Amino acid sequence: MNERVTLEIIDNIAVVTMNRPDKLNALDMAMFDGLAKTAKKLAKNRDIRAVILRGEGNAFCSGLDVKSLMKNPLGAAKLLIKPGRKISNLAQDVGYLWRQVPVPVIAVTHGKCWGGGFQIALGADFRYTTPDCEFSIMEMKWGLIPDMSGSITLRELISIDLAKELTMTARIFEGNEAKTMGLVSKVSDTPFDDAIAFAKELSQRSPDAIANAKKLFNNTWTATEKVALWWETKLQKQLLGRWNQRAAISQNNPKEKNPMTFKKRAK
Repeated sequence: MNERVTLEIIDNIAVVTMNRPDKLNALDMAMFDGLAKTAKKLAKNRDIRAVILRGEGNAFCSGLDVKSLMKNPLGAAKLLIKPGRKISNLAQDVGYLWRQVPVPVIAVTHGKCWGGGFQIALGADFRYTTPDCEFSIMEMKWGLIPDMSGSITLRELISIDLAKELTMTARIFEGNEAKTMGLVSKVSDTPFDDAIAFAKELSQRSPDAIANAKKLFNNTWTATEKVALWWETKLQKQLLGRWNQRAAISQNNPKEKNPMTFKKRAK
């Protein structure tokens, strides 16, 4: 997409790489723009079945490049502007937009996953990490609060007191503790390989059902019972009787000699 963010599609799995290894993939304006544009592009791609988000070099992302952004205050101000009727600004987009991509997004972290980098990873559906990866909600160190959609993603994963503690202390913790707290999905020495295997497993399911499952939980996790039940019915009606739903039945019928194959995602 640009020199800061690369995109490679392998067997319908999109691999998005933050590509600023000399700065531990710290977030400058080019990185913000590249991540947002890539997420928007992938949201429209009906052929992909999963996204893997990773960082080149020795870190996933070390957070905001404060020095770079301070050199251009007018450019940095762009981060906090909400254009038109959008609900999120550019700073929030790099975490929030992954929730809008209708396929599973897996963040693969290693090295450092600090501040804004951590909030980007939280925007993914799953987080696979190495045991020694360092995590931190580091904004408090600079007299700031997390403002890159962390207020949405943290509440879905941990209790409010733990969210406050991690935010107020800005302490660093590693992969195994992150797993214990519920902030990561899997800890291993080979998180990228594991993420690829998981993505391939999910690609064997109906792409429409996968997309609606993601939308169901994102839209109902903190909703009222009335709203949650409404979304269940709405999304189920979109699946019943359609090609990919019939293909799922066909593929799970042991008597079927020539099972139907899945088509690309409906929308």
